[in-house]
Amino acid sequence: MKPSSPIIKKWAAPLALAFGALTASAGVLAAGGGALPYSYEADVDNLPSLQRGAKYYMAYCSGCHSMQFMRYSRIASDLEIPEQMLRDNLMFTDGNIGDTIASAMPAEKGEDWFGQRPPDLTLETRARGEDWVYSYLKSFYVDPERPMGVNNLVLAGASMPHVLWEQQGWQVLASEDHDEKEGGHDGHGHADPFDSVRKGALSPAEYDKFVGDLVNFMAYAAEPGRTDRQALGVKVLVYLFVLLGFAYLLKKEYWRDIH
Repeated sequence: MKPSSPIIKKWAAPLALAFGALTASAGVLAAGGGALPYSYEADVDNLPSLQRGAKYYMAYCSGCHSMQFMRYSRIASDLEIPEQMLRDNLMFTDGNIGDTIASAMPAEKGEDWFGQRPPDLTLETRARGEDWVYSYLKSFYVDPERPMGVNNLVLAGASMPHVLWEQQGWQVLASEDHDEKEGGHDGHGHADPFDSVRKGALSPAEYDKFVGDLVNFMAYAAEPGRTDRQALGVKVLVYLFVLLGFAYLLKKEYWRDIH
């Protein structure tokens, strides 16, 4: 190993730096290489938020996007929604309560209308991150050059229309003097990259909560067992610490006569 040690020393620092940069950038960079404009941390233990998020997802997303790994029955059980209520209010396609969430849009129609099939969203928050999805849903802005009339700061050239425009309203990219304007921040101390040109049905704070509930539900759907997994992890750690105590006492007993 000694002959290779100079090589290890030579490359250790650059490799560590590169790894650190990749790790850091994974959570903060948008698809286009820029920093994400907003941040969000899901709370999958917030049952009312998940219930609202399920309602918003079915109303605004399920028409185009499926969740092929999530069953209606699992949602009813985990979110404490009576099955009949779920059938009447959250199932917009023919099928059984045990079916997975299917899109109402035929795949070929999606390709004709949007240029590609709308992606399945079961694992979207795990694949891209909760910050990314939250920022994406808040970052549509008016762009007359795009076929749908909108673009997205997080995913430039996105073919998805701004389906939540009635709630958010319309916005444009911020002007140069935006930072000097009163209220030009996102509520977290960061400069907001947009100027509002038409108000929506919800206030900015209400829309933030609306999108937060939607992303919260998507985070739950990506890993329905997260809460159980985390609770089990705590129990396992407690068990190991107790076992460590008994192991230490047993070690002392075995070595008592020697020491």
